Amino acid sequence: MGSLRSENQEGKLSCFGYPLSIFFIVINEFCERFSYYGMRAVLVLYFKYFLRWDDNFSTAIYHTFVALCYLTPILGALIADSWLGKFKTIVSLSIVYTIGQAVMAVSSINDMTDQNRDGNPDNIAVGDNLRLKMIALSMTGLILIALGTGGIKPCVSAFGGDQFEEHQEKQRSRFFSIFYLSINAGSLISTIITPILRAQECGIHSRQQCYPLAFGVPAALMAVSLIVFIAGSGMYRKVQPQGNIMVQVCKCIGFAIKNRFRHRSKEYPKREHWLDWASEKYDKRLIAQTKMVLKVLFLYIPLPMFWALFDQQGSRWTLQATTMDGDFGALQIQPDQMQTVNPILIIIMVPVVDAVIYPLIQKCKINFTPLRKITVGMFLAGLAFIAAALVQVQIDKTLPVFPAAGQTQIRIINLGNSNADVTFLPDLQNMTVLPMESNFMYDYIDDTALFRIPLVYRIFTTVPNASFFYFQCSEDVTQLRYVEDIQPNTVHMAWQIPQYFLLTCGEVVFSVTGLEFSYSQAPSNMKSVLQAGWLLTVAVGNIIVLIVAGASKLSEQWAEYVLFAALLFVVCIIFAVMAYFYTYTDPSEVEAQLDEEEKKKQIKQDPDLYGKESEAVSRM
Repeated sequence: MGSLRSENQEGKLSCFGYPLSIFFIVINEFCERFSYYGMRAVLVLYFKYFLRWDDNFSTAIYHTFVALCYLTPILGALIADSWLGKFKTIVSLSIVYTIGQAVMAVSSINDMTDQNRDGNPDNIAVGDNLRLKMIALSMTGLILIALGTGGIKPCVSAFGGDQFEEHQEKQRSRFFSIFYLSINAGSLISTIITPILRAQECGIHSRQQCYPLAFGVPAALMAVSLIVFIAGSGMYRKVQPQGNIMVQVCKCIGFAIKNRFRHRSKEYPKREHWLDWASEKYDKRLIAQTKMVLKVLFLYIPLPMFWALFDQQGSRWTLQATTMDGDFGALQIQPDQMQTVNPILIIIMVPVVDAVIYPLIQKCKINFTPLRKITVGMFLAGLAFIAAALVQVQIDKTLPVFPAAGQTQIRIINLGNSNADVTFLPDLQNMTVLPMESNFMYDYIDDTALFRIPLVYRIFTTVPNASFFYFQCSEDVTQLRYVEDIQPNTVHMAWQIPQYFLLTCGEVVFSVTGLEFSYSQAPSNMKSVLQAGWLLTVAVGNIIVLIVAGASKLSEQWAEYVLFAALLFVVCIIFAVMAYFYTYTDPSEVEAQLDEEEKKKQIKQDPDLYGKESEAVSRM
């Protein structure tokens, strides 16, 4: 019986047939994903309740941050492939990442925003220096995090693949499965834990929700991630940078466009493909590979709309959960914890879909191609937002009505035994309040207006599910009376599960299939190009959220959900038409054909070369 721990052909340690170095990479990825998703889970509530931004602005900044996280992978890939290599890039940007998480934790320290020590963040004026400093600190932290997490994203998985030798294809395939599992495990655990930490009360001079702890623990996990990764340094296979293929592709495309523009007159014959105009400078192989890449990238154009809906789990759906009842009996679920439904369902559904659903579809003689799967995934995401709209309609029926911008709400309660006449000056409506009844009055009241309200003054707040204090006034006594004015949320958070289920079903057949399709249709040396293109669709999707939410100006949230669903349905139809006309290719066959053509060309140039090769083979 052999030892579990041994050395491979290059003298590197291995365990169960796997390079020992990959275990450091898997642990590193788990800690990094814990850090990212843990911080992101509470981010929109941090904007709303700590920085005191409204729902729309909080959503806008949230999606701007997520978009930035998926734009920076291009920068990370350029640095790794052209300059530092994967290892140094991961270490350098992980340091930036850790600093960013630490800055976020510091920016949320309660007492820095509670100058009067009343236990609540001060409602500081927009132009106040302290408020500006706190916002600047938070935004600096988020930029550093986006640079770090996005920069290492295209490097870590590829670096893990580099650890395997050519004969370890089976182990390499299993590594990527383990790697994906570590991502979901980190996401799931952190999304459960950080909302619990946020819900705690902490502070030196005052007690508030503990955002420093909710951000501090992810910062600590990112530091652990960096330490673990560096600890395995001596075991890694570090492939030196060979030059970035993305740069070559961009140069090839640029030259083709430029050359075509130069020869646009009719005297120059047309070429089969516009990229063939690059043949004067670039070889046939690069041009053919670039054609295959652009063919797939063209299909990516409609895909951002899916991510525009998918990433609203952390913004609009979390804000929706704040207006719902999280009482699950023995458990009190926080609004930001509902995001755990997605990774839980992912872990359950991926094997179920692969082992049960797809085989059943195949037995039914249905040709469920990758592009058809992606189309179904988009359709399911649209249905998820229809479900979210239906839930929102029910929530809106239970919410109190608050005054709109420019309006004032005054509530008068008559606790006496006779009618109370209320007079508003100048020239506003008068009213009579019956005993033990209440009335609302909405009107535009000028700052100079005078009004008299007998009996009771209400302290008004716009926080739902709150209780209020009333000052009951008489001739010589003022009493403080506690009254529950707004009933607790009545729509249960469990009603969000159907929309999460539909969205997760869409993710399984969209995201997993999309990655597999991109890999299968990409040339051997351009997998990273399509990976960067796929991540770019996520960034563009979050930008779409900013544009649509800002331009729609819809006052009702359910209407915004329906709008996003309608847009995705339209895009889904467009993509289905594009998929219908797409022709699948086998890059390996194309490359083999190119190899054969190059070999024939070499033999034609040097006929003796073929004879020498045949003689060498016969002597073996």
